[in-house]
Amino acid sequence: MENPTLNKRIVKDRLFAGGIFLLSMVTISPIVLIIYKLVSKGYRQINFDFFSKKAPDTYEAMVAVNSGEIIPGGILNGITGTLFMVLIASAMAIPIGLMIGIFLYDQKTKRYAGIVRDIVDILQGVPSIVLGLIAYFWVVKNITHGFSALAGSTALAIMMLPLIIRSTEETLKMIPESIREAGFALGVPYHKIILRVLIPSGFSGLATGILLAISRIIGETAPLMLTALGSMEVNLNMTKPTSAVPLLIWEFYNDPNMIDLIWSSSLFLMMVVLLLNLVSKQLIAKRS
Repeated sequence: MENPTLNKRIVKDRLFAGGIFLLSMVTISPIVLIIYKLVSKGYRQINFDFFSKKAPDTYEAMVAVNSGEIIPGGILNGITGTLFMVLIASAMAIPIGLMIGIFLYDQKTKRYAGIVRDIVDILQGVPSIVLGLIAYFWVVKNITHGFSALAGSTALAIMMLPLIIRSTEETLKMIPESIREAGFALGVPYHKIILRVLIPSGFSGLATGILLAISRIIGETAPLMLTALGSMEVNLNMTKPTSAVPLLIWEFYNDPNMIDLIWSSSLFLMMVVLLLNLVSKQLIAKRS
């Protein structure tokens, strides 16, 4: 004999599961459409020259577009500039972020630790353009006296700090307190406990926070417009204006002959960010 109550529950369960599936498809459809658009529009420009040559000028692009050919050149100046500034920003932000995160973990009950934590949370919500203005008045006007990779890296480093600090604090909280107590019982100095016990134990979590911070800044445009400005040449001098992939995308956007390079550069940037996020997901999986 059929059970009406059981059948009703089965129907409700299937309807609920179907609704969740439908809403999930609606949620992910924009990103699927974005990826499809980027791949379909951007794959034509992805070749060896795209990674090994600097951006072309307007005349070269116009000639290529009018003849139906692939635009010559690439985004080498943007790739090298992005890597250069991210490297400098990481060198500034990672040590400072780790130290502040360790401080917040060690002094979690102190009042000034709470004040620092609140400042970090506020900093995380500050718009990137504001951080670009801070770096402009701090570095561009008073240190380099001009647009530079150092100024751009400073703005990016400030953006990285909140993520690194909070991830460091939360990672260290997950390490059993007994590990630290065992180090104290053996008479190990506290700085060695931090360097040789806590940091190695939480390495995957710390690395995840760093990668997420890098993936956040690698696509930023607004702060770099006020600090690094951009350059059509490959530049590795931190005191000179430097390009970046987001800056090149903005420059290509203002030139109707560079539309194909906009799609290809955006596709490249999306793949880099996706790769960083996949690596961070793998690290999180290993930690758990």
